[in-house]
Amino acid sequence: MSRDSKSWRPFTANCCSIEGQTVLGNFSRCRPSRLEFSKRIELPSFRRLSFSDLSSSSSTRITEDLAHSFGSDLHVFQLSELRAITQNFSSNFLLGEGGFGTVHKGYIDENLRQGLKAQAVAVKLLDSEGLQGHREWLAEVIFLGQLRHPHLVRLIGYCCEDEERLLVYEFMPRGSLENHLFRRISVSLPWGTRLKIAIGAAKGLAFLHGAEKPVIYRDFKTSNVLLDSDFTAKLSDFGLAKMGPEGSNTHVTTRVMGTYGYAAPEYVTTGHLTTKSDVYSFGVVLLELLTGRRSMDKTRPKSEQNLVDWARPYLTSSRKLRCIMDTRLAGQYSVKGAREIASLALQCVSPNPKDRPRMPAIVETLEKLQNLRDMAVTCGQWPAATPKSGRNGANVKGRKDARPAAYRKPSPVAPSRFG
Repeated sequence: MSRDSKSWRPFTANCCSIEGQTVLGNFSRCRPSRLEFSKRIELPSFRRLSFSDLSSSSSTRITEDLAHSFGSDLHVFQLSELRAITQNFSSNFLLGEGGFGTVHKGYIDENLRQGLKAQAVAVKLLDSEGLQGHREWLAEVIFLGQLRHPHLVRLIGYCCEDEERLLVYEFMPRGSLENHLFRRISVSLPWGTRLKIAIGAAKGLAFLHGAEKPVIYRDFKTSNVLLDSDFTAKLSDFGLAKMGPEGSNTHVTTRVMGTYGYAAPEYVTTGHLTTKSDVYSFGVVLLELLTGRRSMDKTRPKSEQNLVDWARPYLTSSRKLRCIMDTRLAGQYSVKGAREIASLALQCVSPNPKDRPRMPAIVETLEKLQNLRDMAVTCGQWPAATPKSGRNGANVKGRKDARPAAYRKPSPVAPSRFG
């Protein structure tokens, strides 16, 4: 990344209350009241930590409480150590910037901590304005400190000194899925790789939903799906994660937060959060994988800006579907596989949460598509001349679409927010 390039800043949204209704306005960060920080977060496998206690406590007390809960599972780093491994958070090591703050690449050796191998890491530095960042930092430590899975990014440790809050993750060399789908300078992801990424991300969500006390991820999107060297997908950024409903409760009622274009409609309108909210977001990402278009793209005509609304009519048949398939695939995709994924995506983005499948069923459906070899280009499903987007979004020979894909610099670990 160029040192002088402008840092990416994500879409965020303003969440306001009018006569008891949640309304999404222009996108900016909302700051929660102090009352919200007095609410306790549920910790399935160890004693509860109170946000009010940890927000008002000294950094030393917070570190002691977290160290007592996690023991040797997480490393406690000193700020001076993290400054050293990132060359004082040098812009040369900047990976990205988001709602949380900046993310820098660092290098640790085996002498830094006993039992910690030499490796590259990603260090997320909190933009220390108010308690919102502290709450998200604490949620990340609590959730990723206890949740371990091949498709979740591994949290290595944290730092809490005075007002400073930092997190140290394993470094994901391929960056984010958003990076590969939407940066025009990147090589297009092959069909098989897209399917592999979808399966990995689905397994990550299935693990969260199937935990002893289900976890709702609440911010599933392409920028939060990170890729290791062999394109294994791992979910990152648990700052907005919530414990699922318990007992006879069917949902969690919470202030609306997430990313516009990915949030389930019933959550946006009511604040009712369930695991099916994550399923909706997953369906949006499936559509992004199929079409190569963003969930929201303000550079397109109004009727095409919302991906779900635009794509929905094309998802019911192979003939219609080929009109919206990512042209960068150049016909190198499975006709049956694309049709099955389109059908699955349509179920996931159903307006009725009860009609959406559960994540284990989604994993099973996707895994069955891995060995299909009926490429569109060899099955007569792809025109000889490379199609370009027409006015209505369908493929028309010879017509050039002058609307470039929106570009913004993605962060491998820094999220976008609304709320």
